[in-house]
Amino acid sequence: MGSRISLTASDGFKLGAYRAQPAGKPRGGLVAIQEIFGVNNHIRNVCDRFAAQGYLCVAPQVFDRIQPDFESGYAPPEIEHARTFISKVDWTALMRDVAAAIEAVKPAGKVGIIGYCLGGSVAYVAATKLDGLAAAIGYYGGAIAKSAEQKPKVPTLLHFGDQDHSIPLSDVEIVKAKRPDCEVHVYHAGHGFSCDERGSYDENSHKIALERTLAWLGKHVG
Repeated sequence: MGSRISLTASDGFKLGAYRAQPAGKPRGGLVAIQEIFGVNNHIRNVCDRFAAQGYLCVAPQVFDRIQPDFESGYAPPEIEHARTFISKVDWTALMRDVAAAIEAVKPAGKVGIIGYCLGGSVAYVAATKLDGLAAAIGYYGGAIAKSAEQKPKVPTLLHFGDQDHSIPLSDVEIVKAKRPDCEVHVYHAGHGFSCDERGSYDENSHKIALERTLAWLGKHVG
């Protein structure tokens, strides 16, 4: 369903992306932000599924400034290697890359952003800093708590798991306290509960979160 495309950020940097086109007229645009594992098979499938729901979906390869075309699976050694990218991220440049993806889907109408793992944090920060969005959704973003002083410009939905060993519930409580303007849901699940290629996948939590996500997009994007 999807294809590889190239995006150009405002500083001229070119990065890759995956683009999934809906069958009919788009309901709106959606930018999907990867986990630390790159725009891999899981993220491409996520884009395809949202395209099947009617959204023009683009997933920018936000690690291209570090290692072009990086993608990874979920074996323990791969997870450890992917984690090394976190400290290398230039968040200012990353926002330029996300902005390029927003521009790429604007022809479809209103634009939402959704992110998973690292991407959940990116989606939240983008909602506070970037223009051109109508809604944001973050799944288990570990850096959201430390960014919670920043107010999103658009309606923002956040999903967390109460068994997430990388995001303590105390962080979730910080987000709830500082951002009562965001809708926050906590599931009886671990980190990565919405990825059906990970051992932490929890089908029930995934389905409930997806229902809420689609309702959020339907309300705020189209």
